[in-house]
Amino acid sequence: MLPLGTVAPAFTLPDTVSDKDVSLEDVVGERASVVMFLCNHCPYVIHVNEEIVRLVEDYESKGVGFVGISSNDVVNYPQDGPELMKTHAATVGYNFPYLYDESQDVAKAYDAACTPDFYIFDGEKKLVYRGRLDSSRPNSGNPLTGVDLRAALDAVLSGGDVTDKQYPSAGCNIKWKRA
Repeated sequence: MLPLGTVAPAFTLPDTVSDKDVSLEDVVGERASVVMFLCNHCPYVIHVNEEIVRLVEDYESKGVGFVGISSNDVVNYPQDGPELMKTHAATVGYNFPYLYDESQDVAKAYDAACTPDFYIFDGEKKLVYRGRLDSSRPNSGNPLTGVDLRAALDAVLSGGDVTDKQYPSAGCNIKWKRA
């Protein structure tokens, strides 16, 4: 996992929503930034999409920037290709850039392992949280609340410390290209 305190790795990737290139600097929030590794087909991402949209609605006005990145191999997983990412973003209501990491270099720079995977950076772009949204999983019966991510964001916004007790995200492995 990317060590806490790491400065957010820079990137510039195509946004499948706006058809423009978007950099880290374009999405950084004044007070915090959330980088999310997502994809279209993973049942874990599909399960949390509604909470992701709520989270953005609740925190964007508080100075938090959001970006989604898909790094999956689209040769073997064509359902995660850029054109379908654009459709998916519109269908589920993503109101943030949804970037395509064709080279997979950004996923590697962030040590992303699965979808969904969440990273919170403070106002100085230092990593303060990496892990899960909450304990809810498809068919788990646990309610979808975003409690872990929300608690970390609230701590950053209040000037407090984010807890060191952070749980790794669970989901589908990033679909790496075959060498």
